[in-house]
Amino acid sequence: MSRLLRTGLNAGDSAPLTVVGGEGVYFHLDDGRRLIDGSNTGGGLGHRHPAMVEAIRRAADTPVVNEGWTWIGREQAADDLIGTAFKGEENWVGAVRFCISGSEANDMALSLCQALTQRTPLATRERAYHGLVGLSRSMTVQPQWHGGLAVHAGGSRRPAAMAPVRILPAPEGAIYGAPPNAASAKELLAGAAQTLSETAATIIDYTQGGIYYDGAYQDEVAGHARQAGSIWIADEVVTGAGRAGRWFAFQGADSRPDIVTLGKSLGGGAASVAAVVVSKAIVEQLKGTSWQNYGTLRGHPISMAAVSAYLRAVVEEDILSRVRTLEALFARRLLEIARRHPSVCRVAGQGLHWTVELHGPDWRLWSADTTEQPIASRVALRALEAGAVIGTSGEQTSLFLAPPLVISEHESGQLLDALDHGLQVADKHHERSQRSSMRHG
Repeated sequence: MSRLLRTGLNAGDSAPLTVVGGEGVYFHLDDGRRLIDGSNTGGGLGHRHPAMVEAIRRAADTPVVNEGWTWIGREQAADDLIGTAFKGEENWVGAVRFCISGSEANDMALSLCQALTQRTPLATRERAYHGLVGLSRSMTVQPQWHGGLAVHAGGSRRPAAMAPVRILPAPEGAIYGAPPNAASAKELLAGAAQTLSETAATIIDYTQGGIYYDGAYQDEVAGHARQAGSIWIADEVVTGAGRAGRWFAFQGADSRPDIVTLGKSLGGGAASVAAVVVSKAIVEQLKGTSWQNYGTLRGHPISMAAVSAYLRAVVEEDILSRVRTLEALFARRLLEIARRHPSVCRVAGQGLHWTVELHGPDWRLWSADTTEQPIASRVALRALEAGAVIGTSGEQTSLFLAPPLVISEHESGQLLDALDHGLQVADKHHERSQRSSMRHG
């Protein structure tokens, strides 16, 4: 019996895969199988990338210096991040502070905004996920992600929210399944001024819940936030550092954030690291003050080495161009797949992050308080037969594809073939549901 207290993305009681190794875009399992890693938002360069391995090896021979001391590697990582990923953004970007996880970065940013504005309410958008720590948990709208208990006897037990949360409507754009007469960003956010009034911060992420933005939506949110005196945070924990096919998803619009939060791929899959990047205007507000938010292992030498090595690799291997090329391949193939499978109701995405939603219960009703294995998990299980790991988002009906950014066109084709294979299970489930509805309709 394992002594490890298990967690899971979904309900059900199937045992997780046992990974014993990996290389490139592949997991190696204890049963000898080799599977394409199709759900790795935290490993932009895949597994055992030579540059990352060497950087970590060198960093292991350095002293551990906590956040209270100046450490040359941390200073270098900050210069590398601003000088490389924010190149061309010098007019507004100010400074960076490193931390350990995206959840922590969002909590730090949100609490900073409350301190700066002396306001308590916070705003996000529908289907948002911002983490499971402090204020980041309060800002997570999806009901199944609140760090509480999924009680299989019925009902969910969640911790109390730490701040009043206001919710903006999310855009409905998709390459498949979008409503025919979707509201424009201006129409959708017509009530945003009232929603954001007296809020300390407005935080938006770019993938969670299968929601992806065009520039018009971002610019509309940014404009309303500025008018309300609400500090705008771009949560780029998933999309930042290259997954969107550019350094940051927010660069697809004209507006620029007050704060950017980063995580996941920032460490190249070799170390846990995140960051809070603030604008020059925020730096000015902080002058003469001390931001009393401290962490012993923030800016750890291994994490800092990983950041610098990852940024170099993205540039030297022209990763962003690769992602943009593969974005077109994924869009084309996913559209073809969706049209063939009646179980698919919506497909949306950007870069190398794509969401496939299946017909089924509304996401708002799902709280993981059941032992029944969700249909999305069953699709993912069948996809393993075809050699790929496909992610589920914690909802009953959502799948996501987020392979390492180093995936090849051939491997991308294999991943999409595995999804195609897995969706056969969902089609049968959908057909049974349709027949049952007709009998009882």
